[in-house]
Amino acid sequence: MNRIKVMVVDDSAVVRQVLTGLLGADPGIEVTGAAADPLLAMEKMKACWPDVIVLDVEMPRMDGITFLRKIMQERPTPVVICSTLTEKGAQTTIAALAAGAAAIIAKPRLGLKQFLHDACDDLVAAVKGAARANVKRLIPRAESMPAAPLKHTADVILAPGANRALMQTTERVVAIGTSTGGTQALEEILVSLPGVSPGIVVVQHMPEKFTAAFAARLDGLCQVAVKEAQNNDRVIQGRVLIAPGGKHMLLRSSGAQYFVEVVDGPLVNRHRPSVDVLFRSAAKCAGANALGIIMTGMGDDGAAGLLEMRKAGAHTIAQDEESCVVYGMPREAVKRGAVEKTVPLNGIGRVIVQQLSAFTA
Repeated sequence: MNRIKVMVVDDSAVVRQVLTGLLGADPGIEVTGAAADPLLAMEKMKACWPDVIVLDVEMPRMDGITFLRKIMQERPTPVVICSTLTEKGAQTTIAALAAGAAAIIAKPRLGLKQFLHDACDDLVAAVKGAARANVKRLIPRAESMPAAPLKHTADVILAPGANRALMQTTERVVAIGTSTGGTQALEEILVSLPGVSPGIVVVQHMPEKFTAAFAARLDGLCQVAVKEAQNNDRVIQGRVLIAPGGKHMLLRSSGAQYFVEVVDGPLVNRHRPSVDVLFRSAAKCAGANALGIIMTGMGDDGAAGLLEMRKAGAHTIAQDEESCVVYGMPREAVKRGAVEKTVPLNGIGRVIVQQLSAFTA
């Protein structure tokens, strides 16, 4: 089996050394080069073009975002962004995702070397996932610019017997779950929606502190209002709530109204927020009043929850393989019988409006 060729681009000699050692220790990965800035990287890449680039954002001579845009225009290649876990770093990283980055690794300013060792499994998984990405789906639209932890299920977050589904009502809710490639996919969908769209709740796998910047960016592009969810936020028409990184988000109901609960808790399917937590809570409290949508991403998070939503009477759809960056989560949901219909990315916005209106037909 051919090993994944990786180029590491970071102005820190420590980061280059540690990443080269950690990634190179995996039998499926070969680090073909490391460079202190994008210009040096370009010279090295001419001799051996990598399958994946691991890229810092703040570097001398050329910043990571400029380099990323250049790569995606000239020779599209999956890029994993390493960005500092700060407000400024979060905003820059959201710009990187919009420019075509496949994944984010958030690194702290202090204790960096130890962090990289502790996050080795996540780093390796991000690189392997990026290598499998459908690169043409990462190209931005012209107008956008330690040991693996125990794999918990959503039962560790959802209290037994909490919130029973409402009988079918006029209140509708859309629950969306996505991961790798989801930032661009969500933008395409949400920008297409009218301001009178039904209330939407979203889990996008993303580190802590990045979701607020992501929501703010979308809010500036969309007719619907988009915000990072806070505990007890109402799910109302014309509003999109995005689960905060590092927290789980559950759908709850009070009378005929829906709201979200934002909670701590262990990783579920190795994620926090977890799509399964959102979907299973939607099955319990919304039932047939909900539409569940699973989109591009690695792994199987959301498949069990979407099946539970379908069994509870909700409509369920999955993004099709051709339009996914990584056809992992939708594939698993289809395999389990959780999906009523498979839809291309450019058709999901229409389904949100049409299928929800059909509930009252």
